[in-house]
Amino acid sequence: MQHDIRMREAARAIYNAVYPGDEWSPVTFEEAEQHQSVHYRNAVAAAQGVRLHFLSDTTVQLALL
Repeated sequence: MQHDIRMREAARAIYNAVYPGDEWSPVTFEEAEQHQSVHYRNAVAAAQGVRLHFLSDTTVQLALL
């Protein structure tokens, strides 16, 4: 994810929204990324899924505006 800044930031936003504090995930996004934790992998998978959805269906993008 380090090579794609937008995808990394999307994964970070998802990670921070889904795991908002220590009770959900005891490590920061950067630590989770470094250790490839399950929390990080789930956030990346969600970001990739959203990206594919947006790329394949432009009407969804317009509806969000």
